Amino acid sequence: AFDPKQAEKWAPVDQYVGGVTHAILHLLYARFMTKVLFDMGLVSFTEPFSALLNQGMVIMEGSAMSKSRGNIVKLSDQLDVHGVDAVRLTMAFAGPPEDDIDWADVSPAGSAKFLARAWRMAQDVTSAPDVVWKSGDEKLRRVTHRFLADAPGLIESFKFNVVVARLMELVNATRKVIDSGAGPADAAVREAAEVTAIALNLFAPYTAEEMWETLGYEPTVALVQWRKADRTLLREESVTAV
Repeated sequence: AFDPKQAEKWAPVDQYVGGVTHAILHLLYARFMTKVLFDMGLVSFTEPFSALLNQGMVIMEGSAMSKSRGNIVKLSDQLDVHGVDAVRLTMAFAGPPEDDIDWADVSPAGSAKFLARAWRMAQDVTSAPDVVWKSGDEKLRRVTHRFLADAPGLIESFKFNVVVARLMELVNATRKVIDSGAGPADAAVREAAEVTAIALNLFAPYTAEEMWETLGYEPTVALVQWRKADRTLLREESVTAV
């Protein structure tokens, strides 16, 4: 019925993401069909999906959106006002993906301000792309490389809101060095801005692409491999144990 090599290449699916309402149709039928195909000797696996994540719903003022309740939020209006990057970032930052998001409690405008702040940071960088990062501000480099060390694991465990929070910390630390520290020409500022653009591509690809080109690189940032953390910058001279 199909090329067995293609079946082995593409299945089972690594990660299934869907609402709980999909459990009766998509999941049930996909599992049923896969088990039949296995019994027929056509595939070597009995489950079509290796992992499942049921994402939460976007609600409004504590209840599901409904025309009868009059609590519907038009996504098109939100996109027109705030932009797609800000809306995407808002949903990622609102909380764990398996939890419901109450649109009354989130702030797309706040996300838009953060993205503008990150974009301005890239605009302020004055060093060349070939600058030696090791010569930059050590304190900022520690923040950057702590992010590089922690973010991949957080992403793999779907803690997108924590990654966004850490990105905000990185942007704030960079802004401080630009305004009252070593200045925009410091090598660590460029390094932090590049790392921010690479990571931000996961949530706000348009902003990230603008930042990447502003920093002097060819598109697209989505094809750039993540940087590896320098383990020597993760060592702390002193630790406070509570």
